[in-house]
Amino acid sequence: MDIGTIYIEDMKIGLTRSISKIMGDSEIKFFAEISEDRNPLHLSDEAGQNSIFGRRVAHGMLSASLFSALLGEKLPGHGAIYLSQSLQFIAPVYPGDKVDASVTVEKIDSSKKHVTLKCEALVSGKLVIKGHAIALAPSRS
Repeated sequence: MDIGTIYIEDMKIGLTRSISKIMGDSEIKFFAEISEDRNPLHLSDEAGQNSIFGRRVAHGMLSASLFSALLGEKLPGHGAIYLSQSLQFIAPVYPGDKVDASVTVEKIDSSKKHVTLKCEALVSGKLVIKGHAIALAPSRS
């Protein structure tokens, strides 16, 4: 399952972890309540039909939250501290879409215990979100 901790001393450039989740109606409604973002674009079929997307869409940050799950659970994992995140939303995620998110180690700064991760989310092989995260990684020392 790759859940736990990867210490900075054990990281290598190119190390990747991934997670997948279907963004269903219940996830969208729950995220709307948790985040206080009740934009009708996410909750109303009619509003979605009248938008540039032509149908209702999932919150961009709902799909992006998979990066948080990856950093906290898989890479670096337990003990990691999120320091920053940049995101670009490339394409919409629709209710029922399966989002495949991944993080890949791009840079390791052992002196600061920082790791820079490339973040990507895809739906059916198409890039929907890209960005970078920096985390303070757990260390054995």
